Amino acid sequence: MEKTLEVIDDFFIPNDYLNVVKYCSGADYYWGERDDKKFIPTGMVHEIYDCEDTPVKESNQWIYDLFLENTNHLCPNLKLYRMYINSFAPGENPYFHTDSTNGEDLTFLYYVPSADWDINDGGETQFYYNGDMIGVTPVPNRMVYFDATILHRATSFRDRWRWTVAIKFSKTDGW
Repeated sequence: MEKTLEVIDDFFIPNDYLNVVKYCSGADYYWGERDDKKFIPTGMVHEIYDCEDTPVKESNQWIYDLFLENTNHLCPNLKLYRMYINSFAPGENPYFHTDSTNGEDLTFLYYVPSADWDINDGGETQFYYNGDMIGVTPVPNRMVYFDATILHRATSFRDRWRWTVAIKFSKTDGW
């Protein structure tokens, strides 16, 4: 069975996109995100929502609502269990991982790079998909969503911080 891997460009109207960029650039991050429990942490994270952190903090409510309203229709039978911002420093080397093992979960990644991105900057998400390596480039205001069992990893930018908003849906409360 074919696994879901879809790209949507111009995901938000320009004003919403600019507000997300501003939010990501001003958010507080902490070190310690793990792509997989067996690897050392890479990158930093800013929690918008975690199923154990209910209710959503007032300062996060607008961005939570924006992403939920624009992704929920793509996975109506699934439950949001986590929403956060990944942040990678230039030159970091994240690990390949999956976000689920059950074949029913979906992960969304929203790209928040600067508008002057160039192919030599890096920053794509690499997917090991149907026996091939596929790179989804970090075009500003792009959303990719995919079957959470697909092996994938972030790549860092050569000379700037890389941000993606990750939104994870599951039949359960995550894993």
